[in-house]
Amino acid sequence: MFFSYLFNPIKSKRSLFHSHSFKFSSILLSTFLFAGCSSLGGGSIEKRAAKLSKGIQTAYSTPSSTANRVSPLIVQHAQNQGVDPLLVAAVIRQESTYRSQATSPAGAVGLMQVIPRYWQQTCPGDLYNESSNIQCGTYILSKYNQSSGDWQKALAYYNVGPSGYENNRKMRKQGKRYAKQVKQHKKMLKDSL
Repeated sequence: MFFSYLFNPIKSKRSLFHSHSFKFSSILLSTFLFAGCSSLGGGSIEKRAAKLSKGIQTAYSTPSSTANRVSPLIVQHAQNQGVDPLLVAAVIRQESTYRSQATSPAGAVGLMQVIPRYWQQTCPGDLYNESSNIQCGTYILSKYNQSSGDWQKALAYYNVGPSGYENNRKMRKQGKRYAKQVKQHKKMLKDSL
């Protein structure tokens, strides 16, 4: 009944409210389906983090010390932003292979390869700090999902930026390839749980 209420078309003229409520409903449904089905189950953050840690170690050959340290941060910040922790873990795998001191030629830093010059106002502090970096990267993913209404596009935005994706065919292709790679990492992790 909830879903039929959200997607029941209005019989009169299509209004601005209707188009916005449909977009909001799509985002809500996408968030519910994507974040609500993380495969970590219920329980405490510690319990879910322990399960995630084992999966990260198995799927990505990450040292236990790193996986044990980072997993609670992933679960906590993913929960706070309504993002699937498996997706956050997969982005970290793609971006830095779990190296917290990683720096790219473009100036991206840390586990989630956040570019400080773009996100300094939103994410002040040391982005080499694992907690700050995961908090910021997860926030960015969440905001990109809200603006695009689609997790695949949100991942592409994360890689090439919204304007690069929307205005440059080559960058759009690169962003889609990136999203596909992250999806593969997420599947590997899910299969290891």
